[in-house]
Amino acid sequence: MKRQEKHADRQLQRREFIGYLLAAGCTLAVRPVCAQAVMAGSAGSPAKADAQQAGGVITLFVCGDVMTGRGVDQVLPHPGNPVLYEPYMKSATGYVQIAEEANGPIPKPVDYSYIWGDALAELARVKPDARIINLETSVTQSDEAESKSINYRMHPANIPCITAAHIDCCTLANNHVLDWGRPGLAETLQTLKTAGIKTAGAGQNLREAAAPAVIPVAGKGRVLVFSFGSESSGIPRSWAAKAGRPGVNRLPDFSAETVWGIREGIGQVKLPGDIAVASIHWGGNWGYPVPHEQQEFARQLIDEAGVDVVHGHSSHHVQGIEVYQGKPILYGCGDFLNDYEGISGHEAYRGDLALMYFVSMDSASGNLLRLQMTPMQIKHFRLNRASRSDTLWLNDVLNREGRKFGTGVELNADNSLALRWTPLI
Repeated sequence: MKRQEKHADRQLQRREFIGYLLAAGCTLAVRPVCAQAVMAGSAGSPAKADAQQAGGVITLFVCGDVMTGRGVDQVLPHPGNPVLYEPYMKSATGYVQIAEEANGPIPKPVDYSYIWGDALAELARVKPDARIINLETSVTQSDEAESKSINYRMHPANIPCITAAHIDCCTLANNHVLDWGRPGLAETLQTLKTAGIKTAGAGQNLREAAAPAVIPVAGKGRVLVFSFGSESSGIPRSWAAKAGRPGVNRLPDFSAETVWGIREGIGQVKLPGDIAVASIHWGGNWGYPVPHEQQEFARQLIDEAGVDVVHGHSSHHVQGIEVYQGKPILYGCGDFLNDYEGISGHEAYRGDLALMYFVSMDSASGNLLRLQMTPMQIKHFRLNRASRSDTLWLNDVLNREGRKFGTGVELNADNSLALRWTPLI
């Protein structure tokens, strides 16, 4: 009986998910659908001419989880209430102390740009067309802590630490954005909106949570960012957005029916020249093996749903990369910013090492042209260029874990990494 009830509940979740993906797509796509109809007409139509002119290279910056709460929040100009309800830590200042004991003092209060460190110079050098991060913290003063072992929050007055890196979009379908309840989510959404940062993956209802962030790229097209979260990353079922309930865009499962719903949502919005990104919070924190169901789901999103880039995150360390049908699948981008410095356990995975992924896509075909990665190390709550030896370590990991997917990396003279794969002919 319990199994039947669970199956019926999952079917209901799936129907709601698909229904509101369609609703979100239709709401956003009134004009784009008309544009598609025009483009299907005469060769001399203005829309077709615009699409031909829009061809070019669109470069995305994506990375692993960005957690600017707890200890990081405490060193920023406006530290919030440090009270925690964790089993072994009752104040966020404790994480600052652990980090300083490991690597020396942090010059607090730091300025807003401090946490990005050497990453800012790389962003200025590459000049990506769109900057996308998974923001894995609530941005709130709410004291309504969810009943869970770890709760992240950053004071809203510290939001300039996100705008300091000129982030275009924060994906929010993850297992920490509701750490301080639905009031915390509402404040997070409003704070990001006020700061001019687009969001995807969470909203005041499922329609908002399922809607993509649309990033125009002048003369080239658009980047459409869809954000999804999976139960496998620890997102509670109660956090799922519904018609009249705020929450996250939580995947009911990895089934073909779920893929179909995503396809319909993307199809209502995507135009020629657009790059569709599926940013997915999935899987556990530690371990290199990619579950078969995740790989199949990622491939189906490409085959059936019109996804061009799969941006996976949740793992605290980098995982392998696949290029499937010319489209990149980043199974796990690792952490990018956090306050884990000095915390023991899982050292073999080198969670302190991070990658900046610069994904260059052909807007005409939607295929990957190149993927460059800049290695970083999190130290003093700041991103620093990784040493040569640490870069070689990442090089070996990506080659080892990419082998099963037919990919590898090459070490460049500037201590960056370039993905190798067999392009489609």
